[in-house]
Amino acid sequence: MTVVSAFLVPGSPLPQLRPDIAPWGRLAAAMRAAGAALAASRPDCVLVYSTQWMAVLDQLWITRARSTGLHVDENWHEFGELPFDIAGDVPLAQACVQACGPAGVRARGVDYDGFPIDTGTIAASTMMGFGGQSLPAVIAANNLYHDGGQTEALGRLAAECAGRLGKRVAVLGIGSLSNSMFREPVEPDRDRIISQADDDWNQRILGLMEAGDVAGLREQLPHYAREARADMGFKHFYWVLGALRGRLPRARVLEYAPLYGSGGAVVEFAA
Repeated sequence: MTVVSAFLVPGSPLPQLRPDIAPWGRLAAAMRAAGAALAASRPDCVLVYSTQWMAVLDQLWITRARSTGLHVDENWHEFGELPFDIAGDVPLAQACVQACGPAGVRARGVDYDGFPIDTGTIAASTMMGFGGQSLPAVIAANNLYHDGGQTEALGRLAAECAGRLGKRVAVLGIGSLSNSMFREPVEPDRDRIISQADDDWNQRILGLMEAGDVAGLREQLPHYAREARADMGFKHFYWVLGALRGRLPRARVLEYAPLYGSGGAVVEFAA
């Protein structure tokens, strides 16, 4: 089996930077639990897609052996810095770049010192414990011109490349559920989903995941993206679905909580 585990996690740095705030701390604990489950599945690398690494012209893939630096989130800079040190699976990343051409997708690798790794990837790798030399990552960009279907195809492409190289992989989609945030100051301990409608939509989508209802999800996700402003059209979920070849096992929602008005969830799929 190529894909040995799969997860959805939020891209916000708040669980890492402020775990003392109750809802954010619950998400932090769930991300650590997801990291333990990921490690227990014994992958050779992690296929990562974050809504926060945005590309415009080509489909980008990190092809650098080691990315290091000190990141400050553009929204939550007052809460501290995010150091990172992430190893990349260069042969697999290069295979993904090469496979994009025959699939009709313009792609190229990114390999230079100081490249700005996004907040979501940094937070997830830190809290879930991957990205070291023993468990490197292949990181794919969120091309803003790709819709859910094309992103699903890229997730499948990445998993197929891993299979051809004989690698076991964990798959990770990083992003929010509903993505409307408070525009006025809100005390962290008063955080909540910004509207009842967003909360209802989030719970409906999570329920369909728990039921493993792919047909229901495919039907509802376009409405969800529009009505609840799902993060980037929920493309991080399509990435996971593609890697799983369109077959969604029943999910386990480890935590669901607000992130300054938006919806955050840690979800584990049995691969």
